[in-house]
Amino acid sequence: MPYTISKMEIIGYVSAVLIGISLGLIGGGGSILTVPVLVYFFGIDAFLATEYSLFIVGISSAAGSVAYLKNGQADLKTALVFGVPSIVSIFLTRVYIVPLIPPELLKIGNFTLTRSIFLLLIFALLMIVASYKMIRKVGEERLKSRRENTFLAAGEGILVGALTGLVGAGGGFMIIPALVGLLKMPMKRAVGTSLVIISLNSLIGFLSSVGQTAIKWPFLISVAAIAVGGIIVGSHLSKKIDGRKLKPAFGWFILVMGISIILKEAFL
Repeated sequence: MPYTISKMEIIGYVSAVLIGISLGLIGGGGSILTVPVLVYFFGIDAFLATEYSLFIVGISSAAGSVAYLKNGQADLKTALVFGVPSIVSIFLTRVYIVPLIPPELLKIGNFTLTRSIFLLLIFALLMIVASYKMIRKVGEERLKSRRENTFLAAGEGILVGALTGLVGAGGGFMIIPALVGLLKMPMKRAVGTSLVIISLNSLIGFLSSVGQTAIKWPFLISVAAIAVGGIIVGSHLSKKIDGRKLKPAFGWFILVMGISIILKEAFL
């Protein structure tokens, strides 16, 4: 019997394109939709979805960073300053912390807090934080010194790595404000640098725990390829469209999604 694609899967593949486009346009944000798309449109368990998300986000971000690297719009030195602490953090999280989460964490009456629900709730809270950072303007506050700012950026890299390792999000919504606000990097350069950092974080996170789950490679590669197509489109659009103007609207969308996930998983 031939395999037929359901309406939900079609929506999932279309969403993969939009995830790529958002990564290409604003250097982050889209990756935070990857896990909900995998869970709600493709019916994948949340724990496995975090693993899949790392691969999809890593491959699409790597593809998107190529154009920025060619145009000299990605700072590799900064990517290392931010990325190395983040990579160490994501590795430790995927190898030592994630496997410790039990299938069932808590039971209250008829409600059971499973590992999948726990991860989705954390993800929803992360989406709400991300939406706030997208909606508000990057602060112009001046800190004491570039060196002090660099230490702060490295510290934020550790936090981004832990979150990426736990829930499979790329963390662009935290990386770009750090690059622009702390290191005073121009927006276009921050987007390119963010894509480099996200690709390193995500792919190393994926490789660090790839043996712990059974991977459906044909499906995973197909979704990643569609996301790569989207990020190529997004990178071209970024030459004509200012991603900063789209960011607040995208932030409101992420906020609604985050609240919807909390309501669905905790109360419905």
